Parts: sequence; structure tokens; C-alpha cells
Amino acid sequence: MKHTIGILGGMGPAATADMLEKFVELRSASCDQQHIPLIVSSIPDIPDRTACLLSGGPSPWHYLERYLHMLEDAGAECIVIPCNTAHYWFDDLQAVAKAEMISILDATLSEIPPGMTRVGLLATHATLATGLYQKKAMAQGLSLVQPEEDGQAQVMEAIYALKRGDKSAAQRLLFPQVGQLISRGAQVIIMGCTEIPLIVAGHEQEFGCRFIDSTASLVRAAIRWYESWPDTQVDPFLAQAVCA
Repeated sequence: MKHTIGILGGMGPAATADMLEKFVELRSASCDQQHIPLIVSSIPDIPDRTACLLSGGPSPWHYLERYLHMLEDAGAECIVIPCNTAHYWFDDLQAVAKAEMISILDATLSEIPPGMTRVGLLATHATLATGLYQKKAMAQGLSLVQPEEDGQAQVMEAIYALKRGDKSAAQRLLFPQVGQLISRGAQVIIMGCTEIPLIVAGHEQEFGCRFIDSTASLVRAAIRWYESWPDTQVDPFLAQAVCA
């Protein structure tokens, strides 16, 4: 396999599965052989990132490093992480990685439409508290609109509700907070936790606001990385034979 992408997932498993689906949906392919070669780590024993950063919980670092190298040893040449909060450790992981790595933060912010400068952000407590998006957004001249304290508590509860499989409860908790961000002038909303696209899916049109799905943004960036290699291009005249 050439130019294989490794998915360092498990945070949580539903978000990892969502990324796999998006690799299939977003790659222009007419048969199996034209899809992206992927190696997936979805080992869910990685300690809670928010609990570590805000409550002194166990660190996920050694788990992240171990599974990163496991993916590299299996042949991954590029690593993506479908968890926004885990990007707190992105630079440290990049420093010990042999494979290339693509940041979900950079991929997501690159998809803010031109002219939209007031951006809503739905994310975990830890992603907000550590300023992962804020620092990069300011450098791009963007103004971020975050939920107020009580609303942010509802966002976090919604994320954990989805993790435990209660999507209906997650929607009841999250949707009013989407409305609040829009009422405060958000022109576009970043779904900056990879569980949030799963909560919102199928309801985007109800809000009359554009959403940026951080998982989809990262997948598109990874597909561009893959397609940048000359030997990944399929001659259309040979496609039928290749796919046979």
C-alpha cells in the first residue's frame, strides 16, 4: 500500500467511525481500488482529554504516542486525529512522529468562507480553555463567539450524551446553544468537537446558518495530501481495468 493514512481514533469510537464514512463519501472514486488506503486505531482506553486538562485526570499522552507509533509501524505515512481536544498534544506528537501529520484546527479554519469574520465555536470545555482555536483564529482576523457559561455546560453535557448513545438528549441540549450563537451574530459555526457533527447531522438547514464540520475538514485535507502524490492518480482510460 502506498501513501497510507493512519487514523489515530477511539476518542470516541462514534467519531472515528464517522471519519471513516467521510473518507468514503468525500473521495471521488468509481471503484474499491480508487479509495484511500487507511489504517485505523480505534482503541478507546485513551484517558479523557478534558478531565486531564481541567481536572487533573490521567494524561492521554503515552497512549497517543504509543498508538501513533503503532500506526507508523503498520505503514501509515500520514496521521490524522479525529479529536479536537487531543490536538493540545499535536505539536508534541508531531515532534516524535516519523509520518506527516495534519492538524484538524488548521484544516477547519481554512474552510471559513471569505468575508465571514464572526465565527461561532462549539467545542469541549478543554478545547475552549486551552485556546486551541482562539489563537489561530485571531491570527486569521476572526472573531470567535463562544457559548456563555451556562450554555457551555449544556454543550458539554450534549457531547457526553452522544458518547453514551443518547442522541435525542444530545440534540435537546445542543440545539438551543446553536440558536444562541446565531442570535449573537455568528455567521458560521465551527463544530469543533468530532461528536457535534453527529448530533447536528440532518438538521443543518433548520438553523439557516452554515456549519463547518471539523471531521469533514480534516478528511478533505487528508484526501488532498493523498492526491498530491503523482502515483495516486488513475488514468481514466485505465480506470475500468484497474477497478476490475
